[in-house]
Formats: sequence, C-alpha cells, structure tokens
Amino acid sequence: MNEQPKITIIEGPPPTFEAATEAWLLGLTEGLALSQVAVCRVRTANGPQLVERCYRAWRDGQSISLEYRAEDGLAQQAPIVAARWTEVPDGHVLLLWVRLEEAEIEVDLDFGGEDLDDDPDRSQDGGLESR
Repeated sequence: MNEQPKITIIEGPPPTFEAATEAWLLGLTEGLALSQVAVCRVRTANGPQLVERCYRAWRDGQSISLEYRAEDGLAQQAPIVAARWTEVPDGHVLLLWVRLEEAEIEVDLDFGGEDLDDDPDRSQDGGLESR
C-alpha cells in the first residue's frame, strides 16, 4: 500500500493559517464535516517541484497533505486543496490552501492595527520537504 503524498515542513515555526475568502474556494468546503479553507505561506527552495507534486497527486485521484508540527510539538496534517508558488529574492514562497476542520481553527484578532502576537520568532521562514 502506498503512503499518501505529503509536503512536510522540516524546520522553522508552525505555519500561520489565514482565513481564505476567495469565491472560487466555496466548493472546496463542501462535505460532511464543517471546515474552512485557510492559506499559509512558507519559504522554500523548490516551489515549482512542490506544486507539481500536488498536481500529480490530484491528477492520479489522490489527496495530498501538509504535514507540520503544531505549537504543542505534535505532528499535524491538513489536506491541501490548492497550491501555487511565487518567486522572491531569497528563493520561492509556496502558497498552500488547506482544509481545516472547525475544531482546528484559531482566530487571531487585530484591534486597531496593534500586534497582539509579541513572539518575534513567528516568521514564515520554515523549510519544506516533499515526501
């Protein structure tokens, strides 16, 4: 039996997921469980290869997941529903739209532009590896 394809964050902080509200995502949230599509951005050296890995899995009728360590250090997975990469001066940024169940969603509130998250180590510089 083949292991499900995944993209694994191998270093850096846990990804930050942002609510995705684009109209084209509405069909991706349908299902038996309440879910929300969120987007995360992660730096990588091989964006085109990782996006191609997603496309191959979907073409073959398979799902593909993002594997990462949560704040508590436990391994988590989220199904990837869309992927794109963009080039930046330091390499590539991988944009992954993932499906999160309602229980996994945490809301950060921004009151008047004041940054309530004082953790300077929460950057999006984590490395990615595909398996």
